[in-house]
Amino acid sequence: MTETATPAERLAVGAPHRELLEQVLDTWSMQVLEHLCEAPARFNDLRRAIPAVTAKSLTATLRRLERNGIVGRAVISTRPVAVEYAITPLGKTLREPVDALLAWTSAHLAEVEAARDRFDDA
Repeated sequence: MTETATPAERLAVGAPHRELLEQVLDTWSMQVLEHLCEAPARFNDLRRAIPAVTAKSLTATLRRLERNGIVGRAVISTRPVAVEYAITPLGKTLREPVDALLAWTSAHLAEVEAARDRFDDA
């Protein structure tokens, strides 16, 4: 798909743009990125920081983010061997757009909740 593709084409099912957005903006990815933007962390540190995530989901999320170049994985030679995850320079570029989305939700949450109430009451 080229850069001249329309927004509708970029968001079509199976489009690479859509796939990437789905992988980066899912619930667990957002929470993992929030923690890794603060500091590198080991797997169990992330599990404790995000108690609702299962080990299987966290593993899949970290692998997906690593595959996309957003998170890096470093093996630390300790006994036992440990693995530490850190945000990559590419991953750091997500901070501004994600913060913008979160700011939008904060600014418009009351309006959205009112719309939901109107819809549910109809």
